[in-house]
Amino acid sequence: MDALLKTLFSSEERELYVLDCLSYLMMVMAFITFVTLLFEHVPYGRYASSRYGFPVNVKVAWFVQELPAFLVPLSLLLWTPCAKIMHLPNQLLLLMFLCHYVQRSLIYPFLIQGGKSTPFISFVLAFVFCIYNGYLQARYLSHYADYPPGWVTHPCFITGSCMWFLGWLINMHSDHILRNLRKPGETDYKIPRGGVFEYVSGANFFGEIVEWAGFALAGHSIHSAAFALFTLIVLSSRGMAHHKWYLTKFEDYPKSRKALIPFVL
Repeated sequence: MDALLKTLFSSEERELYVLDCLSYLMMVMAFITFVTLLFEHVPYGRYASSRYGFPVNVKVAWFVQELPAFLVPLSLLLWTPCAKIMHLPNQLLLLMFLCHYVQRSLIYPFLIQGGKSTPFISFVLAFVFCIYNGYLQARYLSHYADYPPGWVTHPCFITGSCMWFLGWLINMHSDHILRNLRKPGETDYKIPRGGVFEYVSGANFFGEIVEWAGFALAGHSIHSAAFALFTLIVLSSRGMAHHKWYLTKFEDYPKSRKALIPFVL
């Protein structure tokens, strides 16, 4: 891995410049995605379509597409110089990132019950994004991110870390509720109830948005901010679409329930 990086980049200054450029590119992609999602749903789950390629088994898709976001950082940590890895803020931020993707790639896929297949193009795009973002976040935090002394006691780090943890818990609990909506053999959709679903239709999306917004606040870099922005664009669109779908599907859907942000939106 170290030899590959030395082949790709003539100096550390050059690699850091590329990491910055990748962050700005992700923000551009977030804007393009925002415009695209005004006219089209993210094509997986209940919005899956054969227009986006042949179906991939949902468990296989989630496992394979999310795995690079764990394996790329792990490879960087094991087989490249990590100049900043001994610093506590860097360790904690990397732990946040890896904790999410260990659960998302090695645990979540095998808990899925039923679920619609993922179109091949959606699967490939998610796979590429996880490689891209896994490298971006892990390389910056392990080798370049330089935080001032006492950063872990700074209000931004403390607040961001608490937001990350709260969002992570909401996301996992909401996924648990969704998994247990149907009894064995059932295939019809039901109204999710309990937890943050009492307040918003997209509780799982809300949790993940809060999670990565907290990560960005604690990380205090263009790299983490770009990831948080991209997450916000994609998942807010999906949350709004789910809310409209529920209102259309169920006449008894709770009218006080918001789409994405409790009591607000």
